[in-house]
Amino acid sequence: MTPADQHDDRALPEAQRVWARLRTVFGAPRSRRRVLEQRPGSTPFAKGRDPLSVSSVLDGVTDQLGWRTPLARTDLAAAWRSIAGAETAKHATVEGYADGVLLIRCDSTAWATQLSLMRSQISERIARDFPDAGVDSLRFLGPNTPSWNHGPRTVQGRGPRDTYG
Repeated sequence: MTPADQHDDRALPEAQRVWARLRTVFGAPRSRRRVLEQRPGSTPFAKGRDPLSVSSVLDGVTDQLGWRTPLARTDLAAAWRSIAGAETAKHATVEGYADGVLLIRCDSTAWATQLSLMRSQISERIARDFPDAGVDSLRFLGPNTPSWNHGPRTVQGRGPRDTYG
């Protein structure tokens, strides 16, 4: 700025002087039209401007965030009735998943044995319908038994079996 320009700037209000100073330091702001013209594919009906389906967007998001396996496991648990059959599903439920093993809790040891005999059929159906679940093997658990281990210290042995009568 020349001394004559500085003399003229003093006659301007403070806001205009600040604006003029910012324009000299940072340059003049570009107009919106110029910014839009520089972006590729910003014209209507240009290639890549078609709307995407919701399913393709959600598939992309689940892949990016690593949700595909947990969602497949959830779908598997929800579809257990169709995988195992209606009668079998009344007596066996999916309890969880640990290190590639699908844990299935049965009402009785007889049902656990029966499902063990059906292991290959169930595994084949899971591998076919839910390949993203990552199920390597199945484990059939019997009914929950009471635990006599209460507290931090326990004693080895049979437990209080003679107190019932």
